[in-house]
Amino acid sequence: MPFDRKPKGEKLSSRSIEITTYSYDEERIVVEGTLRDDRFHDTHGISGETFPRGVVHHMEMRLLVHCPDLLIEDVDVHLISVPREVCRETTDCLAPIKGLTVTRGFTSKIKSIAGGKKGCTHLVALLQAMSQAVFQGAATHRTRKPSVIDPHQAKMLYHFLVNTCHAWREDGAFAEMLKKKLDLK
Repeated sequence: MPFDRKPKGEKLSSRSIEITTYSYDEERIVVEGTLRDDRFHDTHGISGETFPRGVVHHMEMRLLVHCPDLLIEDVDVHLISVPREVCRETTDCLAPIKGLTVTRGFTSKIKSIAGGKKGCTHLVALLQAMSQAVFQGAATHRTRKPSVIDPHQAKMLYHFLVNTCHAWREDGAFAEMLKKKLDLK
C-alpha cells in the first residue's frame, strides 16, 4: 500500500527548529537557534502522571563564531519551557563547546560532551542543526564582497565539504574542480 502523502489523522505533535545567522563584526557571526516541541493532546505517562497539551520544549541558543576557523568563542542557552524543572540543570551542559571548531567530528564531540545523562538530547539536537548553519553563515559573511582566497581557508573548505553529500562526493565534479584549483594531491 503506498504511503498517503497527506496525513488525514489528528495532529499529535510538532517540532520546529529555526536557525538564523547574523553578522557580529568583521571576523565573527552569531548563530541563533530555537527548538520548540508542541503536544496537541493531553498524554498519560507510565508513572500515572498526566501531561497537558501545549509547549513541551522551547529552547534558544546563541553561538558566537570566529569565521576564519569556525571556532566557537561563546555559547548562550536559554530554556524557556521544559517538561520538568530538573531539566534546567542542563542549562550549562554545552559550556565545554567554547573553543571547539565546527568541523568533521563535531557531532561526535558534542554527543560526548552533552549526550545521554551528561546533558540534554534536545539541546544536542538543536546544536547539531546549528552546526550546519555555522558553515553557511560564515561562508555568506566572508563572501559578501569579492576578496583574495586564503589558501588555508580554501583547503579547510575543501575538507569540510568533501563527502558531505552526493554533489560533493570525493570523485564528483565539484570536489575534483576544487581539488585542482587548490592543487591538492
